[in-house]
Amino acid sequence: MKHVSLGGLDVSRIGLGAMSMSGYYNVGEGSEAESIRTIHRALDLGVTFLDTAEIYGPFANEELVGRALRGRRDQVVLATKFGLVSHAGDGPGHLDSSPANIRTAVEGSLKRLGTDHIDLYYQHRVDPNTPIEDTVGAVAELIAEGKVRHLGLSEASAATIRRAHAVHPVTALQTEYSLWTRDVEAEILPLLRELNIGFVPYSPLGHGFLTGEIRSTDDLADDDWRKTNPRFTGENFHRNLLVVDEVRTVATEVGATPAQVALAWLLAQGNDIAPIPGTKRVSRVEENTAADGVELTADQVERLNNLTPAAGERHEEAVMASIDR
Repeated sequence: MKHVSLGGLDVSRIGLGAMSMSGYYNVGEGSEAESIRTIHRALDLGVTFLDTAEIYGPFANEELVGRALRGRRDQVVLATKFGLVSHAGDGPGHLDSSPANIRTAVEGSLKRLGTDHIDLYYQHRVDPNTPIEDTVGAVAELIAEGKVRHLGLSEASAATIRRAHAVHPVTALQTEYSLWTRDVEAEILPLLRELNIGFVPYSPLGHGFLTGEIRSTDDLADDDWRKTNPRFTGENFHRNLLVVDEVRTVATEVGATPAQVALAWLLAQGNDIAPIPGTKRVSRVEENTAADGVELTADQVERLNNLTPAAGERHEEAVMASIDR
């Protein structure tokens, strides 16, 4: 597996997102044993970058990751997130990036993960009630104490990134980016490169749509949250199938799967990008990591650059309202 540098942090250029191992997407919680096998297989295949968050579960995902990494902690750059659990207030799902809440959050994450340090600690969502300078200052103290190694932000605006970076260097930004979500190209990516901040695309496969295996909403369970996502509903769903079919055409040319082509396109965008496709299955992690060996021609990259834009907003209105823009 090739490696890239995220603001000076060395990681495999394909990581693993663990969120779906704790009750997200199509198949409920699934098997913890299979999830742990998936993490172990990823490590065996050269993945060194693992992503979780305290809100996943909540808490259960960090515990699962901690169990999976027993005896193998030194093989990974371990990333987790704070700020979507208010520990002294309203609980999970409520923004709180106050310094006091961060102190509580980090101790819980360290315990659940079974480690004495977090390699990359992200603010999960920007908290409008806490100045970003105060949040970053609190994480900087944790870095000085050795409990955290690097600071990350998630779904932060360009203005917030600049303010944060002025207090303490930001190592990486995590934000949605894929063949059908390309908002970051206008302002965010150029800024990250100006400031030498790495980029971690989440949902690089469009919440599974870009795998080409979801051809009907009937393929989703009744309680799958994607059934309310604008890109998975109504006419948007059918229009977006055409986008997937364009990806499938390139995949056929290179002898790869649509998912591998979608990841290879992201990897072609720069050596400061490390997507974190999520899965709970060994077969999927094998498919995704194999994208490291997929080479696209300049013509194929250009054709993918000019895909029909996705129809529909990337999240429903309430979720978009919580994103710093």
